Amino acid sequence: MRTQGGDQAVHFYTRHPISLGIVLARLEKAHGGLEGLRPSDLWPHDQDHFGGLAANDRLAARAGIEAGSRVADFCAGLGGPARYYAEVYGADVTGIDLTPDRVSGAAELTRLVGLQDRVRVVQGDVTATPLAEGSVDAVVSQEALLHVPDKSHALREAFRILRRGGRLAFTDLVRHEALTEEDAALLWEGMAIQTLEDPAGYGRLLEAGGFRIVAIEDLTSEWGPILTERLDMYLRMRGEAEASGTPAGDAMFYRAYVRFVDLVVGGRLGGLRATAEKP
Repeated sequence: MRTQGGDQAVHFYTRHPISLGIVLARLEKAHGGLEGLRPSDLWPHDQDHFGGLAANDRLAARAGIEAGSRVADFCAGLGGPARYYAEVYGADVTGIDLTPDRVSGAAELTRLVGLQDRVRVVQGDVTATPLAEGSVDAVVSQEALLHVPDKSHALREAFRILRRGGRLAFTDLVRHEALTEEDAALLWEGMAIQTLEDPAGYGRLLEAGGFRIVAIEDLTSEWGPILTERLDMYLRMRGEAEASGTPAGDAMFYRAYVRFVDLVVGGRLGGLRATAEKP
């Protein structure tokens, strides 16, 4: 039987193979210790999204992030993109994440590289954040709203906290065809994937939330090779995590991820990048 969406997402990310423990183990192996680390030392290890640093740059461009920008990162995880926006663009970033282990892990990694004055990840729900109305210049999110059962509330919350003229820019999983009941159940159990929108549905949600749509870009063809490579990475990391005694993800995750990649490569699922502005 399904748990509540938030509980399932917390369960998934608490056992996710990209964890604080595996990042620290990799850093120690690469640098011989954890002293004197720079933000760029984390980048090979802490970017838990599709497309790596280039995806961060594209999203930053869509969102208009620049020096001094106040940014909210919805479902920020271990804070990899948040630290990147702070270091590379000079932004001040507040991440929101539901999973306690991710929040504490983000704080530790941010402290290690000395960015705690410009980056903080707080525990919270992206449908009801602790941020004030009109308090940020940009809201970003990467492949995370797929875990949120009520996406309309998350988009309305982004609208609330943005200043006028501020932008929302996010990437997310979408469906191009309906999933079978078997696939939907597997993706839920293994990856905490909730009900999915199609691209047109996301457009309707954005407009209903008060946004002016700037662009909706189809990323499906880009994601196929990225996800195939990412699956290989996860399989390698499973062995590393087991060797270091850190969470390696459970068997259901790997089974679900194999099917997930097949569905994207086959075009039944895909990705989009949406950019919208608060008038």
